[in-house]
Amino acid sequence: MARPQSITDPGVDYSNARVLLRSDLNAPLADGAVADDSRLLASIPTIRHLLDAGAGIGICSHLGRPRGEKLDELSLAPVAKRLSTLLGEPIELCDDVVGPAIANAAARLGSGQVIMLENVRFEAGEEANDAAFADELAKGFTHYVNDAFGAAHRAHASTEAVARRLPSRAGLLLAREVEVLGGLLEKPERPFVAVLGGSKVSDKLPLIESLLEQCDRVLVGGAMCFTFLAALGDPVGRSLHEDEAGQQMARELLDLAVRRNCMLQLPADILCADDFSADARLEVVPSDAIPDDMMGVDIGPQAAGSYREVIDSARTVFWNGPMGAFEIPPFAAGTHAVAEAMAESDGATVVGGGDSGAAVVQMGMADRFTHVSTGGGAALEMLEGKALPGVAALPSA
Repeated sequence: MARPQSITDPGVDYSNARVLLRSDLNAPLADGAVADDSRLLASIPTIRHLLDAGAGIGICSHLGRPRGEKLDELSLAPVAKRLSTLLGEPIELCDDVVGPAIANAAARLGSGQVIMLENVRFEAGEEANDAAFADELAKGFTHYVNDAFGAAHRAHASTEAVARRLPSRAGLLLAREVEVLGGLLEKPERPFVAVLGGSKVSDKLPLIESLLEQCDRVLVGGAMCFTFLAALGDPVGRSLHEDEAGQQMARELLDLAVRRNCMLQLPADILCADDFSADARLEVVPSDAIPDDMMGVDIGPQAAGSYREVIDSARTVFWNGPMGAFEIPPFAAGTHAVAEAMAESDGATVVGGGDSGAAVVQMGMADRFTHVSTGGGAALEMLEGKALPGVAALPSA
């Protein structure tokens, strides 16, 4: 994917510019307040850069899935309040997304001022990528910056259509995501290892196919390993696994790995439980001998040790998907082992957002990785080789 022009590239003077900034502030809320401000913190460098350059900013973002309906519980009010505190600057939340009042507020923006539009998904035209809505969204602004990598795989009005109506650039976060993830596809240092977890082979089929093309080794954990084991004819007990269609995909991927000279490694042992709960009875068994009355909930200690050794010897590691049900402490050892091995690695370590990103944040290790992506779906689609509409709409460097 071509690198988009960034706000740090020459050619645009942001002094006295009125910038429509698309950020990804889709943060979880609890009791009317932001419960996790990691996405807000990630947005601050671009906001600060634009303010320091003399711009006034109108921030727009989505929150949840209101589907064109104005819902009080999905207002950006708590987000604006928390971001203002983190930024140390006042942020005025507008009552609406578009309309004469919003256009006038944008046109009056002075250098150093920040406003925030209401949840852009309150308007049906957003997800429809409606041209007329994009026209309204652009009114009053002189420039557009997209820093919402987590929404860049969606062709929505605030990520795609409006970029074609104003002089546009990538924010610092989006530019960094494209640089790092693009580097995995173009010039990774070798050995290049991918660690994949998650529930279903079918959900990640294009990603696995792409990584088998790029990587030297792919380590499999999570519930998807049970579909592979079932495909090989091994008993999986009550473990979550896919039906024959999913198992056929797994067999084809195993064949593809051989043809592409990439080792697809399954865990040698499995942590099993008799119940999906913290007080379940646990047993470690060989991966080809899961008892009929138990379910796999994590990779076993032998597998965790083997995966650590592979990660230790790698020069590039990409990780997406936990090794087990890490949200339940007794089932978290495999995920911790992968995270610790990557955190201690001398190579480049990239986490592809989603649950694995949440896991390293939860474990307090996020700052020990080369890069933790803010966009689970966008990161995976990029690594699948797909064009991201929100990136493609920006001028290339």
